[in-house]
Order: sequence, then C-alpha cells, then structure tokens
Amino acid sequence: MSFPLLTAVAAVPAIGAIATAALPAAKRTAAKWLALLFSLVTFALALVVGFRFDPGAKGPFQLTESHAWISDFGVRYELGVDGIAVALIALTTLLIPFVILAGWHDADPLEEATPNRRWRPTQGFFALILAVEAMVVLSFEATDVFLFYIFFEAMLIPMYFLIGGFGDRADGDGEEQAASRRSSAAVKFLLYNLAGGLIMLAAVIGLYAVTADQLGTGTFSLQQIVEARAAGKLEIGTGTERLLFLGFFFAFAVKAPLWPLHTWLPGAMGESTSPVAVLITAVVDKVGTFAMLRFCLQLFPEASSWATPVILVLALISVLYGALLAVAQRDIKRLIAYASISHFGFIILGIFAMTSQGQGGATLYMVNHGISTAALMLVAGFLISRRGSRLIADYGGVQKVAPVLAGTFLIGGLATLSLPGLAPFVSEFLVLVGTFSRYPVIGIIATLGIVLAALYVLVLYQRTMTGPVKAEVKSMPDLRVRELVVVAPLIALLLFLGVYPKPLTDIVNPAVEHTLSVVDKKDPKPPVQVDAVPGGSRSGHAVHDQDVEAAK
Repeated sequence: MSFPLLTAVAAVPAIGAIATAALPAAKRTAAKWLALLFSLVTFALALVVGFRFDPGAKGPFQLTESHAWISDFGVRYELGVDGIAVALIALTTLLIPFVILAGWHDADPLEEATPNRRWRPTQGFFALILAVEAMVVLSFEATDVFLFYIFFEAMLIPMYFLIGGFGDRADGDGEEQAASRRSSAAVKFLLYNLAGGLIMLAAVIGLYAVTADQLGTGTFSLQQIVEARAAGKLEIGTGTERLLFLGFFFAFAVKAPLWPLHTWLPGAMGESTSPVAVLITAVVDKVGTFAMLRFCLQLFPEASSWATPVILVLALISVLYGALLAVAQRDIKRLIAYASISHFGFIILGIFAMTSQGQGGATLYMVNHGISTAALMLVAGFLISRRGSRLIADYGGVQKVAPVLAGTFLIGGLATLSLPGLAPFVSEFLVLVGTFSRYPVIGIIATLGIVLAALYVLVLYQRTMTGPVKAEVKSMPDLRVRELVVVAPLIALLLFLGVYPKPLTDIVNPAVEHTLSVVDKKDPKPPVQVDAVPGGSRSGHAVHDQDVEAAK
C-alpha cells in the first residue's frame, strides 16, 4: 500500500492540535513552538504533494485514497486532488505558520487580572488554529460529497471559539463590552453558516436518493456521479437538479461570502484578532468558492448554466457594494473585510463566466487574495496593537516614525488594489477578460471595482501613514524581527507571482479545462478581421465565423 500522503497532510495538524491542547497550563511557550513545528511539517508535506502532482496526467484526481467507511449508506473515505486543490492546500499550509507567528502573544494572559478580564488559554488558541487547518485541508481533498460536508461544517466549531473567545484587545470599551461584541459576532457567524449547512444537508440527502433510485446503489462519490451522468446512466430531472444546485450553492455563497449573505463577515473579522481574521478570509472562506468549482459545476452542469445570469448579477453587486462600503469605513479591519467581499465578488464572477480565462483567473485570485489580504491584515494588526485603536482617525504620520511598517502596509494595500507587477493583478485581469469575452456589459461594469479599490486603499494609507505625526504615534516602534519574518515572505510572494505566475497557471489550467468540459462550455471564439478574408472589405470591422464562410 502506498503512503497515504493526503491523509498525512490533514492528520499532522490534527495531531498537533491534540498535542498542543494537552500541554500543561504553564507550558505556554512550549505550546507556541509545538504548534509552529506541526504547521511547518504540514507545509513540508503539502510541498511534497505539489511536487508529486503531475499537471499533464490523465484523470481528474491524483494521489487518490479510497476506503469503505459507512457502507450501508454509500459513504466512503475518498480523497483526491486536482490542480485547484493543490494550489489551495499550498496556500492554506503556507499561511498557517505566519498566522501562528503573528498571533504569538494574542492569547497570553492579560497582565492585570480582574473579575471582568478572563485568562486567555494559550494552548487552546493555537490548538484551534491547527484544528481549522486540518478541516480545511480535508475539505479541499475530499471527493466524497458526504465526507466533504462533514468537514465543511465541522470547521465552524473551532472558528466559533476563535472569534468569540480570542477577540481583538484594541477597543475603547471595557472587557465586558468587548466580550459581548465578540460573542455576537461569533454567534452570527455560526448561525449564518449553520443555516447554509442545513440546507446543503437536505440537498446532499436528495442527491443520494437520486443516485440510489437510478443506479441501484446510492453513492456520494463525486467522480462516480460525474462519470455516470456522462455515460447516460444517471439522469437528474431539470427541476430536481436545480433544487439540488440551489441547496449546495446557498451554503457555499454564505461561506464565500456573496451578497446578500455576507453580513456576518465584517463583524467576525472586526472582532477577531488579526491572525484569526486572516484565517477567516484567506483560508476558511476559500472553501466556499472552491466548492462552487468542484461540486456545483460538476454535479449540476445544467443548473449551473441556468443560474449563471442571476449569480453574475449578485457577484457584480458584491464587487461594487463591498468596494463602496470599504470607502466609507472608519475602522481599519472592517475596511479590509468589505474589500474582501468585493474581491470574492470578482472570484465568483470568474467562476460563473464559464470561460477558461475566468475560471483560471478565479483560482489564481483565491491564492493571490489569500496572500495579499494576509499581508495587509497582519501588518494592520501590528499597527493596531501598537496604538490600541482600530479607528483610522487615530493615526497619522506613521511613515515618519515607523517607515518599514508603513512600507509593508503600502505594498499590501497596493496588492489589494491589484497594482500591475503584484500577484492579484494577473488574476483580476484574467477574471475581467474571461467575463468580458462572454458577458461584456458585466465585465465593463465590474471594472469600476478597480477604481473604487484604488480609492479606499490610497485614502486609508494617506490618513494613517502620511501627514503630521500625531502625539499618540510619536513613540511607535517599527516592525520587530518576528513581525518581519511574518511579512517579508508574503511580500516576496506577491512580487514573484506578480511577474511570474506560470508555476500556478500550469497547475491550475488542466483542472479548469476539465471543469469546463463537464459543464460542456467552450471559450467564445474571438472574431476575425474582414481583411483576412479573400475578397472581403478592408474596413477593419470584426466578423464571426459564419461571416467568413459567407464571404468565401
């Protein structure tokens, strides 16, 4: 039996979570180093997955594992990765060590113990981060629908405790008021995602019933269902398919999040510590958009095409709505949260444009958005921890007293607005090109999101980093060594992938082509020039293939 590499990538952080949580209360420093060690081993295993993955190999999934689990109900422990999953696993396992380093002191006991100030269990904080990592990785690997659903929902539990129990200390109110806000944000996060999960569960059961009725034996295997449909052995009625699609899509749209199901995100990110906010938007939320590609499009191709016009409109609203609200924010972390809503609108736009450029760009956007948002949010967290305030108005002139902090903040912000030369530009460009080639009006309107992004990022930088030095920031220290270790690799990746995205595109493109073939979509053919047709007019106007044939 070959080594179960995919299981190992998820098992290592799970074991690390248990080991970290089991350490005695006095071993806080040991808990931090142990969690960091397990996260680095997980990243090393993810690199092995990337090196062993062959983009040119036949078949949708590689490094597959399949074992019987609940045989009576057709549930199997099935894992496999395509290029999209490999890229997102690499992103997740890369970010977790930086999240741990950035949150090194976020769960330390408060210096002043009072009845209103709780001791923060350091071991629990880092164990919960590793638990989230394990569940997210398994969600990317699962090719059994029911197995995916289990981890899709299970990750809500550690996230709930991370949001509600380890919130941001930078608030003007007392501990009781801050705890109340954290609790409300955590409950809202949980209720929204549980509601989506319950609707998805009904759709999962419905899918099993359809396969049991037509195949004789019910199954949750994604590959088996897709192959049965391609062979004509499984026919899902139009109405049934559309209802099942809506059940899946609703859950993924909440997780992503897509307007109008987005309202839990600003509160969750605003009340979390900055590393946990990165965990939410750069890691956990990616499961929603990933699942749209893997499950919605491949299981329900007809329903996906049917719903595309409405989804594109919702995605366009997300792009503009998130950007407009980001412009109006006075809170740094909530500004980044609304910017992320806008970016997720671009990702969903690319997925449902049903073009290779759009879906390839959307996948790259997931990776690049994760890196850029992590860089910006973590630097913002370092800034907030120094001043003790999230309000933009409480800053000014930071670049004069902490130039390295201001410089890294600027690069993270420029990546967020997709400046050419930085990684998000490539993905956003591909999304817009892919959308424009099939839906030109939506593609044109979506470009307004770029203009608004430039506005909210540059205004944020101007108000916090430039101008007269405020008295409260005069003694602000610059980035420390640990903080530089967190930020520098992320900025280096933004620069490298901005000028050379080929390593990612080579891995992602075959998976995108497979998804489009399952949905039976091809890229729109570009027009040709009339002057290329013998005897044609040389006016330079574009014509399509049928015009060429007529001219011939």
